[in-house]
Amino acid sequence: MLAITIAGQGDDSTLELVEAPEPVIGPDEVLVEVAAAGVNRTDTLQRRGASLTATAAPQVPGLEVSGVVAATGEAVRRWRVGDRVCALLTDGGYATHVAVHESHVLAVPEGLDLVEAAALPEALATVWSNLTAPVGLRGGETLLVHGAGSGIGTIAIQVATMLGARVLVTAGSRAKLDACRELGADEGIDYRSEDFVSGVHERTAGRGVDMILDIVGASYLARNVAALAPDGRIAVIGLQSGATGELDLLDVLRKRAVITGSLLRPRSPADKASILQAVAEHVLPAVAEGRVRPVVDSVVPFAQAGAAHARLEASDHFGKILLVP
Repeated sequence: MLAITIAGQGDDSTLELVEAPEPVIGPDEVLVEVAAAGVNRTDTLQRRGASLTATAAPQVPGLEVSGVVAATGEAVRRWRVGDRVCALLTDGGYATHVAVHESHVLAVPEGLDLVEAAALPEALATVWSNLTAPVGLRGGETLLVHGAGSGIGTIAIQVATMLGARVLVTAGSRAKLDACRELGADEGIDYRSEDFVSGVHERTAGRGVDMILDIVGASYLARNVAALAPDGRIAVIGLQSGATGELDLLDVLRKRAVITGSLLRPRSPADKASILQAVAEHVLPAVAEGRVRPVVDSVVPFAQAGAAHARLEASDHFGKILLVP
């Protein structure tokens, strides 16, 4: 099979398209012939050697794929050869074939393009597990989504709207904010020209937001607390500005704020299976109905994986960048 490997830590030139042995499936795994693989920030961190779960080179990155089931293990009961699926992986998605546990696979709804379906698993699992956590979002509340033009951000807007929330977003251009409104966002803040804390309070009559979904991390920590309403919650799901921030805890105490966070990739297989089961039950019907849809920025051949990483790191994209064999 063909696979994209990380030949060494560094810039996007370290991505190489190579011949690799096809994976051998276990009794509870399926072999997926890949139609497309999603490109995520974790992949670029892994390439640079900064991922929390990175291993020694060479590696095959990729946390999610779509495709067709090509073979099943002897204990698999959920899937049959020929099924259209998408799947959540720990790594290995940048390849023409992947092996994955049957519980980490989702059915692609009829009518949804198979390539576009690769934009779903990681974003749906991340968004659903955070917005429905014990300190998650409730209907009638207001959510602020940072980086709303990302693959996760575009899904978060739609899922939060489905849950009955009002959605505010930040993005880096007027065009991205307009596109977010088309997905269901109620208000948009251009973080390049407007302080988002002031923007939030202006748009909430001074109250603040009930929950923030944050991919930025350290540099936004104190300002996120300032943008919260009383009893507000912050879910940190990315660290684009770093992992270490400074915070006046008195502000947290005054607002009775909750700060939480999660990484999807290091979660246990059982946790991931539970999240995907909930996604299949609660979100895939909305995908089938068109109320939640994958937003695809671009589809790039495997041989141009470096260009895909460069576009992601420049934040020029809106929605998910996909790689195709």
